[in-house]
Amino acid sequence: MKKRTLAISDIHGELDLFERLLDKTGYDPASDQLVLLGDYIDRGPQSMRTLERVMELRAAGAVALMGNHEDLMLRALVNGGEEDWKRWVVRNGGCATLESYGFADRELRIETGEAFRRPELKSEALARHLDFARGLDRYYETEHVVFVHAGIQPGKTAAESDPSELLWIREEFHLGYGGAKTVVFGHTPTRLLHRDPDNDGLYYGSNRIIGIDGGAVFGGQLNALSVENGEVFYVKSESSS
Repeated sequence: MKKRTLAISDIHGELDLFERLLDKTGYDPASDQLVLLGDYIDRGPQSMRTLERVMELRAAGAVALMGNHEDLMLRALVNGGEEDWKRWVVRNGGCATLESYGFADRELRIETGEAFRRPELKSEALARHLDFARGLDRYYETEHVVFVHAGIQPGKTAAESDPSELLWIREEFHLGYGGAKTVVFGHTPTRLLHRDPDNDGLYYGSNRIIGIDGGAVFGGQLNALSVENGEVFYVKSESSS
């Protein structure tokens, strides 16, 4: 039986921070259950290597869930249209992700005013990572805790919720969740939940919700929660510390 369950969310290509945090927690796959809550990519500089690391960790026993940024990537690169491409690449950090696979900016441009044609991006690593992302679960549940990227629809269990809502929901969950189990989630930076731009620590809602996204890629911190005893670990980038 695992001694600790460690939850981490919203790495966003900040692999160096992630490795530092794992070291700080003393993570040992033989005795710890690591649960990663999604958003491994976008905005940060090392999305490709972060996904590769997450695959290694899952192979060693970690749970890896899907985040809304993995959802954006799949929509843009698999069967989406022009708006899906722009939403990911232009507005949500997908350009940084594709650059981490070695693609140049000129390869990512699309011509406006013409029928949309997705750029041809040939990469064995990217193809392998897209297959990995397709197979990610939306939630992980234990006897007392549900782990999910964004949250759960009020009045429903995780299994009953719309799969998209598990990746995208915000205020409706924050204010309206009333389930019996504690929910550990990411997606919304905790500074927004605290209503304090200087507070990137964990958010503990009165309705049994725990937000752990410290906004690392925005200059905040990357958090880890040891669920059983409530111990919190965090690291900051050197430029923000």
